[in-house]
Formats: sequence, C-alpha cells, structure tokens
Amino acid sequence: MGLGTFSPNLDSHGNSVRGLKVCEALSSRFDLHMLNRSADVRTCIIADYDVFGISSRRSRQPHEQQILDERHSDIRVIELVGALNFATIDHVTRRLAGEPPNAPLLILDFRRVPDLTAAGAQLLGENLTMLGNTGVTAILTGLEATSPVWTEVRARAADPQRLRRFALLDEAIEWAEDQVIYRYGGFTSSKETSHLGAQALLADLAPEEIAVLADLSTTRRYEAGQRIISAGETANSLFFLQSGMVSVKLPSGVRLASLGPGMEFGEMAIIEQHRSADVWADTAVTCLELPLDSFADYRHLHPQIALKIMRNLSTLLARRLILANAKVDLLSAY
Repeated sequence: MGLGTFSPNLDSHGNSVRGLKVCEALSSRFDLHMLNRSADVRTCIIADYDVFGISSRRSRQPHEQQILDERHSDIRVIELVGALNFATIDHVTRRLAGEPPNAPLLILDFRRVPDLTAAGAQLLGENLTMLGNTGVTAILTGLEATSPVWTEVRARAADPQRLRRFALLDEAIEWAEDQVIYRYGGFTSSKETSHLGAQALLADLAPEEIAVLADLSTTRRYEAGQRIISAGETANSLFFLQSGMVSVKLPSGVRLASLGPGMEFGEMAIIEQHRSADVWADTAVTCLELPLDSFADYRHLHPQIALKIMRNLSTLLARRLILANAKVDLLSAY
C-alpha cells in the first residue's frame, strides 16, 4: 500500500507543506521512522492455543471438567515474546482478524515482553476495544499493576474497566475456566462437602469397604492459611478432602495444584517416603487423615481391595502425566 498527499502551499523544494505535516504526524503516531526496522514479526507469537489438555493447575470436579472438555475452544491463549512495537502488534491484530477469536475469552500473555512502544500500545488498545464490542473478554497476564506495559495498554483502551489483568498465566486460565463453568451451569451442582465414597482414589469400592477405611481415619480440621503438609517431612499418611479448598505448592511458592471436595492429597505417600511439596489450606478445611500403618494392615487383610486402590492411583498419575505431556508438546511446537 502506498500513501500520497498533495495540498498547496508548496515549500521551496516543491513539496506540499500540509502533505509533509500529514506524513510527519503518521510517522510519529505509528513509529514509522525508516531506521525503526523490525525483524520477522511472526516471531512475536510464541504460542497460540485453546485449553484442551492445557488446563490450569486447579483440579476440577468431574461435571466441571466435562464442561471444560466440551467448551475448551471458548478460551484462547496467545503468548507473546520480545519487545513489541507497531509492526508486531499489527501482526497480532491481523492474526486475530484472519483467525477471529470465536472464543469469548481471549488471554494475551506478556510475561516474556520487556517493552511495548506507544504506537504498539495504541493499536493494541484500539483492537481490544473492538473485540470488547463484539463480546470478547480480553485478559492480559504476566503484568503487575505497576507495569509500564499495563499502564500503556489500559490508558489506550476505550473502556479499561472491561480489561482483566493477572500476574500469572495460570491464574488467568483458572479465572477463564471459572467463567465457562459458570456460564454453562457447572457451579449450580457443586457440592461444598463430599462423602468418602466420592473420592477418585476409592472408586469402585463397596460401601462396606469404604466404611472400614473411614473407621481407620481421623477427622482433621484446618483454618485458612494453615499448612497441612510440609515438603521434606516423612510421608506417613494420606488425606481425603471433604470440604474446603487446598493448594499444593513447592517450597518456592509455585502452585502445583488446587483441590476441592472429593479429592485426595498426600496420596504419593503410598509410593514415596518423604513429602515432595507443601499443602496449604486456602479456606477452612475438613478432611480425613488415613495413617499409612493402618492402610498397610488394611491392604494385607484385603489384597483385592488394595489392588483397586493402586489401580485408581495409577489412573490419577496417568492423567497427570497426560497433562504434563500436553504442555511439553505445546512448548516443543513453537
């Protein structure tokens, strides 16, 4: 595309005075100086995907996971990389125009973006405004509230209150998942408490078999913010979460998973001697603690039941491995 302007008066070189002013204004606004050359703008997108198999670290109830499996394309994630300018943002907007985000939830990850020019921020802000007018919720991640990139983009969006910001990509994906589950009625059937028979680790066990395990367990209650398990300590029990929420974290604070009623934690004690992560109560928590010594006696007395439990544990570990493989495949694809 070429752009030509002409309008008297002419200067001493025969150039249109007002035409030059137009070109100068365009060059200044869009950072189009001849020395500001960009490399291959396609490299600014390191990944573009929906959340099928790439879910957040929050473990979901079966009916919630079913909704996410069916509506995974409602969430689109684009991970950006490098210093961004008008040219690279233009590529992103063309990508969105060529492959419209039919997903009502669009996540743009900026954690690998050190800088964004004013021209790039202007174009991005305008594009996010247009997407918002079509019903798309834009979510920006990898940005702190004081980030210059967030300040630039927010200032140029027509309605900044419609933009969402999260410091971590995983938090943004979890929030987007919550929106999808809510829109399709997933939270209306959520249970605040769970019976021991609802535990995935105890699937296919008869009620009387579960009752024996319940008799061997002790009810524990924890306040929000209390540490339940510490990394490195001896693994001598496993827990069945009946109510509340817990998070599994590395000692560095990185979250590995968040769990709700009907889920177990500390189950790796069956095959490991020491705890590999911390477990914290996010809310008030009620759970059953089953000592490994009691569980070992139970396994000797009921080997067929123990076989079912080990098979269920293998299924849980296989699911985690599938999820980890999907994330590795995503990284290796770009």
